[in-house]
Amino acid sequence: MTDLTPLTSLSSALADVVARAAPSLVSVHSHRLRASGFVWKPGLIVTADEALADDGDVEVKLPDGSTKPAKIAGRDHTTDIALLRVETDITPIALSSTVPALGSLAVVVAADRGAATAALGMVSLAGAPWRSLRGGEIDARVELDVRLRHSQQGGLALDTSGQPFGMAVLGPRRVLVIPTATIARVAVQLEARGRIARGYLGLGLQPVRLDDGVGAMVMNVDNAGPSAAAGIRQGDVIVAVNAEKLSGVRALARTLGPQSVGSTVDIAARRGGEPVSFKVTIAERPEA
Repeated sequence: MTDLTPLTSLSSALADVVARAAPSLVSVHSHRLRASGFVWKPGLIVTADEALADDGDVEVKLPDGSTKPAKIAGRDHTTDIALLRVETDITPIALSSTVPALGSLAVVVAADRGAATAALGMVSLAGAPWRSLRGGEIDARVELDVRLRHSQQGGLALDTSGQPFGMAVLGPRRVLVIPTATIARVAVQLEARGRIARGYLGLGLQPVRLDDGVGAMVMNVDNAGPSAAAGIRQGDVIVAVNAEKLSGVRALARTLGPQSVGSTVDIAARRGGEPVSFKVTIAERPEA
């Protein structure tokens, strides 16, 4: 018998990694869109929110070829995580909290029309926690040098020992991984409440340039919101929050994460050129 070469050994190990993960992967079909998902808990499937249609029925195709209707249990566009409820007895896959090292190999296992697919790549970036452009808190910045089809979004990213370290999604010009720590944190809230609580000031803001920096002009005020209760009016210009100069409207919006709900902030503003200040207790953003 011919001795195994390093390449054949690697090939065999990778095939084993894929084979062990594949039974927990499913295809997700929603209004002309196809994606992948994985069984997170019995009857609960995690998939990529970006790859899930905004309306219409959702179906899940299982590894045995059968198709099941799915209901959206919750979705969070800021972290690109959606949770589906499906009647299935597929065994959930255990997620690992490990963040892979830069330069290590990674396998993305996904599903297309119920059939397992796989792609091999490399961890091209492994960095610190970050905020998505939509304000979601992601526990680690992980990027993969791998080419994925749209239908592979929502697939699992595995290290070479077969440990799932996150969900693969298509970002701008790169493949991103939503780490398992983020999935665990967000999916639990989606299971319980159907959404993630976000902070709400009840203001419509427009950036403006000032002689000494930037500000945010109040264009409209929700009369039932916390800012109206604090006395903020249309036309006021916000210049600082908690004594920190405002760096922009987007930066202000990014501070309104789940942890902000219920906290009180000091807002410095100008009204007719004169300084005014307010204490605003951040509310939870309404669903609508």
